[in-house]
Order: sequence, then structure tokens, then C-alpha cells
Amino acid sequence: MSVKIRLSRHGKKHNAYYHIVVADARAPRDGKFIEVIGNYNPNTNPATIELNNDKALSWLVKGAQPTDTCRAILSYKGVLFRNHLAKGVLKGVITQEQADAKYTAWLESKSGKIEEKKKRLSTSAEKEKEARLAEETKRKEAIAEAVRAKNTPPPVEEAAPEAPAAEGEAEAPAEA
Repeated sequence: MSVKIRLSRHGKKHNAYYHIVVADARAPRDGKFIEVIGNYNPNTNPATIELNNDKALSWLVKGAQPTDTCRAILSYKGVLFRNHLAKGVLKGVITQEQADAKYTAWLESKSGKIEEKKKRLSTSAEKEKEARLAEETKRKEAIAEAVRAKNTPPPVEEAAPEAPAAEGEAEAPAEA
């Protein structure tokens, strides 16, 4: 029996989340499975992955083949690296203590990268929000200025009072 580590789809249309399952390769995607070893939600940024590393490692050691997406998830969570180190320990290349030290160092660096990405995403979201707010303020001011210009009557130019013409001058051209 060929065993695969793969994703089983759940959720609504355009809002899917997945269970990471160990299943017979002949079983349908969302059908019968042997064991659920984790969850994967690609709708969040960064994607939320909850995985039981020990169960995943034990299934890899037993010979389960991950699909491409599950391979990427297992690599992201460090299960494939841990499997690689375990093979090195079995061959006698490194000791268990060295393997554990390498794995913990890798986990620390990976968690630092993830926290950095979360922080970068939150700051970029804040900057984007501030930019939208500034743009909205500009638009509001422009609209307020247009309304103000519309509602204020145009300034009336005061005409200079015409000087009354001298009576003699006005009559002179008429006599001619």
C-alpha cells in the first residue's frame, strides 16, 4: 500500500483551508484517510500552518511520500530537515546532540524570519492606511473648498459713482 502525505480540502468556495492528512494513494482527495497530522490555512498572510512534527516525521520514516505542496509545507516547518538529520545520525555521520543543536538553531532562525515578515507586513499595512487617510483628507478639503466657492456669492464690484456732468457741457453739443 502506497501512503501519501497530502492536503484534504475543506471550507467554503474561495475560502478554502486544508487538513494535512496521511492517506492511501488510491483514496480520493477528500475521502478516506489514515490520520490527520495538521492544518493549513492559506487565506492568512503569512499562511497559518499547524503541524504535529513528530507524527509527520514518523510517517516520513515509515516511507510516506508527500505531495509537492505538502513537501513545501514540511520543509517550511523543518520536518524534512529533521528527517535529513535523523538519517545522518543513523549512518553515524553526526551525533544526536549535534543534530539537535543544528535543528534548534534552524528553528530559531526560522522563527526570527517569520516574526520579521509579520512585523514588515503590519508596518506596511499601517503605512498604506496612513497614505489612504491622507489622500481622503485631500479629497475632503478639495470638496469643501468647491462647496465653499459655490455657496459664497461672487464679490460685487462697486461701481465708481459717475460725476454729474456740468449742465453747460451737456447742453452745448445739443445746440450745435
